[in-house]
Amino acid sequence: MAGRFSSADLPLFPLSTVLYPGGRLELRVFEPRYLDLVRECSRDGSGFGVCLILAGRETGEPALPAAVGTLAHIVDFHCGADGLLGIVAKGGRRFRVRGTRIRSDGQLRGEVEWWPEEAPASVPVELALLQTIAERLVEAMAPQWRSAPRTCYDDARWLGFRLAELLPLGGDERQRLLEMTDPLQRLAELRDILPRFQKA
Repeated sequence: MAGRFSSADLPLFPLSTVLYPGGRLELRVFEPRYLDLVRECSRDGSGFGVCLILAGRETGEPALPAAVGTLAHIVDFHCGADGLLGIVAKGGRRFRVRGTRIRSDGQLRGEVEWWPEEAPASVPVELALLQTIAERLVEAMAPQWRSAPRTCYDDARWLGFRLAELLPLGGDERQRLLEMTDPLQRLAELRDILPRFQKA
């Protein structure tokens, strides 16, 4: 496994959303710089970095990306009814952006440092309610996870990332949860957020 301080040069795709490890991302691609990115990743079997936009927009001039993002690997392609290329990507390792440059075609590239994987952790009994909430959210909103084995819900890493992507959180909150390095701390943060969504 690559060490904590190993680095790589990645094409970056700044978005108005946060991709978590193991998560699913669906995109429509039409700008030439991103079509080139998809071609490169498909040809090389490589991935691209997804970072939350801090300033700017998804289209037009390159946006300012958050410093921490997630590697995305393309797992499927399709052509939409509008004729645009659609891709489905899966979230992989997290990284920290150490520097960026813009290619002549407008594609944003980042020199990134890989983060270490989080250590496995079981969901403690005092946070077991989060498992039930995740199961309900998956049933209502996330068909891609309905066949997930029960062991996934016992994994604090998987549970925290799925709750973070399914709950109606703001971009800053989602980014903060992505940047946490302790899966139990992430679950505790999510537990403390939940009362906001309870009906009066």
